[in-house]
Amino acid sequence: MAQTIRPAGSRSTTGRPATGSLFATDGRPHPVQDVLMVVTGLLGILAFVTAMFHHLHLISSWAGLVGILTGLYGQYISKTTWERFGLIVGIGASAVGFYLGMAHGGLFGGVIT
Repeated sequence: MAQTIRPAGSRSTTGRPATGSLFATDGRPHPVQDVLMVVTGLLGILAFVTAMFHHLHLISSWAGLVGILTGLYGQYISKTTWERFGLIVGIGASAVGFYLGMAHGGLFGGVIT
């Protein structure tokens, strides 16, 4: 879907001044969405970094799985483009960590035999 950017001085259809940025918020706080975005990002970083080490596959696979699920729920309730952008980046990092963790041994590899 195409989005147009209005000049910074123009008014939007809601009567608020347009900011001219695709990452502009709607001027209201969204604490739940922001927390989900940060948690997804942190889990994505954790999963991505630990996936580079074969012996940390339990951490990377579980952190990746939880990061993916957290990010998907955050996408479901997100309100602004900024939140969606951050969630997609976090979901991507979580997915890479999850898939590499699964390739290195999986969610229960070596624990349940």
